[in-house]
Amino acid sequence: MSRTKFISLLRRNSMLIILMVLYVIVATTAQGFFSINNQLNILRNIAVPGMIAFGMALVIIVGEIDLSVGSMVAVSACLTAWIVEKLAGNAFEPAAWTVIAAFAGTLLFAASVGFLSGKLRQLVNVPTFITSLAMMATLAGLANLITNGVPISSFPSWYYVIGSGRFWGIPVPVYLLAIAFVITFTIANFTALGRSIYAVGGNMEAARLSGINVWRTKTICLMTTSVFAATGGIIYSSLVNAGNPTIARGLELEVISAVIIGGISLFGSKGTIWGAFIGVLFLGVLLNAMTLWGFNPYVQQVIKGGLILGAVFINFFIDRR
Repeated sequence: MSRTKFISLLRRNSMLIILMVLYVIVATTAQGFFSINNQLNILRNIAVPGMIAFGMALVIIVGEIDLSVGSMVAVSACLTAWIVEKLAGNAFEPAAWTVIAAFAGTLLFAASVGFLSGKLRQLVNVPTFITSLAMMATLAGLANLITNGVPISSFPSWYYVIGSGRFWGIPVPVYLLAIAFVITFTIANFTALGRSIYAVGGNMEAARLSGINVWRTKTICLMTTSVFAATGGIIYSSLVNAGNPTIARGLELEVISAVIIGGISLFGSKGTIWGAFIGVLFLGVLLNAMTLWGFNPYVQQVIKGGLILGAVFINFFIDRR
C-alpha cells in the first residue's frame, strides 16, 4: 500500500481509530468497563440519541438541519401518555389497544411535523435552522400545554418493557437502535433516494436539473428524523413511566455533536450513517468512562462541550482542505 493510500485510509477511519484507542485506555483504567452488562448499558444509553443521529445524518447530508428533535422527543412522550389517558378513561390497567393507538397517533403527528418543516422550506425558502428553531419552541410549548406542566402517568404495568425490558439478555432499545441503523444505512447506500440525498446536498441546482425532486428528498429526510425522535420519546416515556415535558432538554446538541464527530460535513453531501454511529458511540463511551472514573458531572459537561467545539473546528478544517 502506498503512503498516499495509507494516509487516506487513516483520514477516512480516524474516528474509528480514536474510538478503539479510547476503548483500550478505559478498559485498562476503569474496572468493569469491558463487562458485557456495561457494554449493553452503553448501547441502551445511546439508543435514543443514536436513532435520532441516524436521521439527523440524512438531514445534514441533504444540506439542512433540525434543531427541534429534543422538543419532539418531549412532546411525543407527553402526547403518547395523553392519548392513553383519554382512551382508557379511569381504567386502572389501560388496554393494549390504547397504547397501540397512542403509538400510531404520536408517530403520525411526528411525520406531519417533518412534512410541515419540509413544505415551509420549499414554499417560504427560509433556512431550516430558523424554521426548526421556531418549531423547537412550539413543540416545547405544546408539551407543556398537553400536560399542563405536570407529568402524565397513564400507562399499563407492562409498559416499562419498551424502555427497560430485555429479550435474550439484550435491552429492547438496542433492538430499536439496530432497526433504525439498518433502515437509514440501507437508504443511504442502496437506494435511489440515498443517491438523491447526496446529490442534493452536494449541488441542489444540479440535482434539480438532473431530474431529482429536490424538495421531496429534503422532506423525506426531515420526516424520518421526526419519526425517530418520536420513537425516542416513546422510549423515554417508558423509562420514566410518564409523559414528562422536561425530558430530552438539550438532546439536539448531543445529536448534532455526535454527527459532526462522526465526520459528517455541515456543508452537506459528505458523511455516512456508519460515521454517525461511531460518533454517538464515542460520546456514549466517553460519558460512561468519565462516570467510572468518578468525574464530577459538571466537569463532564465541560469536557463534552470542549469536545464538540474541537469536532466543529476539525470538521471545518477538513472541508477547507
